[in-house]
Amino acid sequence: MKKLIYITLFSIFTVTLISCGAYSFTGGSTGDAKTLQVDFFPNEAPLVEPNLSQRFTQDLLDLFTRQTNLTSVKSNGDLYFSGEITGYRINPMSATAAQTAAQNRLTITVNVRFVNKKDDKKDFEKQFSFYSDFDANAQLSGGVLESALDEILERITQDIFNASLNDW
Repeated sequence: MKKLIYITLFSIFTVTLISCGAYSFTGGSTGDAKTLQVDFFPNEAPLVEPNLSQRFTQDLLDLFTRQTNLTSVKSNGDLYFSGEITGYRINPMSATAAQTAAQNRLTITVNVRFVNKKDDKKDFEKQFSFYSDFDANAQLSGGVLESALDEILERITQDIFNASLNDW
């Protein structure tokens, strides 16, 4: 009887694993695509952070190469990303009793054009934006800036990944 229970549980477990075989734990479905092209995203925002273009472009490329089996190419990629950074703003968010800002918000906006040469129904042009709040008494430089950029770029690149490979 015990042997029958073990065989049944093992069978259920095996069938479950096999049925999940087509699922990618990273969540991205690249279809028939084999190559990825990410063009440089120039910073066209009115306020410019000098290293933002290079960092964003590299973060986007790194995310796709880490979470998919796509090969990065310089031209003629099956999946092609281009665009520009269109917004880099710092706004006061909450006020104190003395009518000064208690927190500021850094918001970055990126316009992305995505072309899927294997399935043109998945092509899009969209804006992606995210923000990070920081203390109004802190200077947006050094560790504060790095922390804010880490948070914002991680979220924007993940949103782009989801929109292009997961149809979100």
